[in-house]
Amino acid sequence: SDKECTVFIAFTANLVATGLRGVLAYVVRKGFVDAVITTGGTVDHDIARSLSEYYEGEFEMDDTMLREAGIHRLGNVFIPVSNYGPVIESFTHELLEELVEKRSSWSPSELLEEVGLRLNDESSILYQAAKRGVPVFVPGIVDSAFGTAIMTFNELSRSRGSRGIALDLVKDLRRIADIVYSSRKLGAIILGGGIAKHHTIWWAQFKEGLDYAVYITTAVEWDGSLSGARTREAISWGKIKRKAKHVTVPADATIVFPILILAVASCGRVKPR
Repeated sequence: SDKECTVFIAFTANLVATGLRGVLAYVVRKGFVDAVITTGGTVDHDIARSLSEYYEGEFEMDDTMLREAGIHRLGNVFIPVSNYGPVIESFTHELLEELVEKRSSWSPSELLEEVGLRLNDESSILYQAAKRGVPVFVPGIVDSAFGTAIMTFNELSRSRGSRGIALDLVKDLRRIADIVYSSRKLGAIILGGGIAKHHTIWWAQFKEGLDYAVYITTAVEWDGSLSGARTREAISWGKIKRKAKHVTVPADATIVFPILILAVASCGRVKPR
């Protein structure tokens, strides 16, 4: 509800594959956040789930049998092989064929906006972000089927004697820096850990830290991981301000986050950004 605060949301790809995709798309659509930072798998699952189907399965399955049947298992979610890699590669190659005619160098966030403009799916995070002009940053973009498809597109282009696509990662760093430096205050909702969490709090330190921070994680603090680090640890690094409002919620985000968003959406205090 702080109108002076720029709000980031950071999350990991497993949440997109296993249940929170629609909730995260809703958060973007309602204007609750100003920017998204996530992982490469989010791009993969957002494309694949827009263009194909995932199915409910079980954790305790014979994975050798699933392999022979052509099914990927992601926890208790079953993904037919034909609904994942081939779908993502085909979509990405078609997109890049079009974009390379405009120019050869693109930042990841620019590419993802173009992806979102082509996914006609209300439950798609990238679709909702593109519609609202919310930038989506993926610092580990090449660690994904989407990133691999960029490489295979370039290989095919080279074999045909045509241009490939160059990824300008530094351009996205400049774009994040501009958002951070131009903001009066910074807030972050961080679901899970890893590179999305670190990228968010890393850039916040250049504005003397976050003014608001909410972590929801099942990772543990005592192994020394960034994923398990509580908000208070970030204060020592200058990534969260000493007088910030901050909380760590040790819980499963797939359970807790939808409840929190329902409460926020119902209270009427949060205005579209």
